[in-house]
Amino acid sequence: MRLFRHFTEVPATLKGAVIALGNFDGMHRGHQAVIGEAVRIARATGKAAAVMTFEPHPRLFFKPDQESFLLSPFRLKARIIEALGIDYLYVLTFDRGFAARTADNFIGQILIGGLGVSHVVVGSDYVFGKGRGGNVEVLTAASANGGFGVTAVSEKKDHGGTRYSSTNIRQYLRDGRCHDAAGLLGRYWEIVGRVEHGDQRGRFMGFPTANLPHRDGLMPKRGVYAVRAGIDRGAETVWHDAIANFGHRPTFDKKDVLLEVHVFDFNENLYQRHLRVALVEHLRPEIKFDGIDAIKAQIAKDCEAARAILAARKFPKGPAPFVPV
Repeated sequence: MRLFRHFTEVPATLKGAVIALGNFDGMHRGHQAVIGEAVRIARATGKAAAVMTFEPHPRLFFKPDQESFLLSPFRLKARIIEALGIDYLYVLTFDRGFAARTADNFIGQILIGGLGVSHVVVGSDYVFGKGRGGNVEVLTAASANGGFGVTAVSEKKDHGGTRYSSTNIRQYLRDGRCHDAAGLLGRYWEIVGRVEHGDQRGRFMGFPTANLPHRDGLMPKRGVYAVRAGIDRGAETVWHDAIANFGHRPTFDKKDVLLEVHVFDFNENLYQRHLRVALVEHLRPEIKFDGIDAIKAQIAKDCEAARAILAARKFPKGPAPFVPV
């Protein structure tokens, strides 16, 4: 997959793609349906398949001080998009100038003039342009003169009638309902980051941890989780069973939020390595303990519970782009 951060001076050989438009935060099954339809049309017509998304998320641009809500950092979003069979990914900067673009300007200058798209695929509720003035009807009206097709993918729901939506997924994660969130995502939700040095307390207690700060994304329910820890091996990710604590560590009077991950049966140095942590099941809330012995005893029980849960899920061995439900 080739990545572009502009829409100008695109080589003529790359024009004419079938393109899916959206913010795609979370890359849930509804998003996958939109992108999958773009791939299907592209393969049927002999065209390239592309995605256009925007950084930062427009909600962050308009309200930068709001509580963190992002489900997927760009690196993870790009990896999942690539796994869906996309050839080109356009990531445009959403800034003041971009926010001022009208829907007609977006269609004329970017989709037609810049990329020369052959077909546009969006969700049926997709809006764009200054004041959210563009929608499926606007795209369709412009398509005849613009020389491109338009497909609107209808809203998708699970078997129980729950919408595949980022809003629903966020609430599930805030409630600690990892499996329900995974049902909408099509995979277990991840916290990702670079491992930092910690206080070494875990190693002292016999449970060494990899410490990941979590500042910019959605805050899930605090507590202890059975998790899968993904370690990059070149272009692949190899997953390991693990346990993690997400929270403030009240026993030690900490105030910052940290994800501490203990990878089972693993002794490699992970400092400064990029780590992906998929939350599989919430085991218990965070607790303030009376001392080290109480912590060690509880961690041992938590590890036993996490091992049993993860073994029962029968996750496939070896490298994979993400952890399936």
